[in-house]
Amino acid sequence: MSGGTVTRSSPGSVRGPVTTPVSRMAALARAELTLLGRSKATIIAAVLVPLGLPFSLRPVVDDMNVEDSGLSVGLVLLPAAIGFSLLFGVYSALTGIYTARREELVLKRLRTGELRDAEVVAGSALPVFAMGLVQCVVLAVGCTAFLDVPAPEAPHLAVLGVLLGLVMCSALGAVTASVTRTVESAQVTTMPFVLVSMVASGVAVPLELLPGRVASGFELLPLSPVITLVRGGWSGDLSAYEALGALTTALAWTVLAVFAVRRWFRWEPRR
Repeated sequence: MSGGTVTRSSPGSVRGPVTTPVSRMAALARAELTLLGRSKATIIAAVLVPLGLPFSLRPVVDDMNVEDSGLSVGLVLLPAAIGFSLLFGVYSALTGIYTARREELVLKRLRTGELRDAEVVAGSALPVFAMGLVQCVVLAVGCTAFLDVPAPEAPHLAVLGVLLGLVMCSALGAVTASVTRTVESAQVTTMPFVLVSMVASGVAVPLELLPGRVASGFELLPLSPVITLVRGGWSGDLSAYEALGALTTALAWTVLAVFAVRRWFRWEPRR
């Protein structure tokens, strides 16, 4: 066994390498990372936008009187920063990447090789997934250092929220790519989810500031439980019942998104 491959032989056959799922996805991820590095527009949208947007909200958050709801400026901006990273750095970026690879017939060619369908989808997402994870860590450290955010009281909830958000947004990016005709139109097809999440999932405006019935309805949106878990992980104010509810909602949306990818993901160019 060498370099992630194993060899298999049978009487009368030629001994040759047999790849494993891990090695196949790793090879695809390396290729995608190379392509990602060549796309300046994707890098700017996936890295600079999520890093800049949260801090541009600082004056707005200062005028919200969030202290009346038991929050601080840091506890509003930190989950917002992670939310922006998931929306722009993962969801929007992957929608464009899947669309571009499909229209260039890359996905179709990959299916003719050893890669299975799930490996193609997952391997293509790995570089963006890893970039989103690193970005969330950097944003958390930056907000802790510059916004006087204390250490998380329940770090396991914050970690679960980020990981579920990464998987969910990756799958939703693949789903959105299925209805996106061109890379340029990805800016339009991703807009509904991005805007709804920013306004109603607690990214730009904390749900704690909204009326009770409105907040209860918004808690069922895909990104809402992720923001709830991240904020609750830092504040420690999330009860076991609330944490379980947020986890259940996030898992339900993740499973639904993965099912939608398996059912409707397109491999052929849209004509």
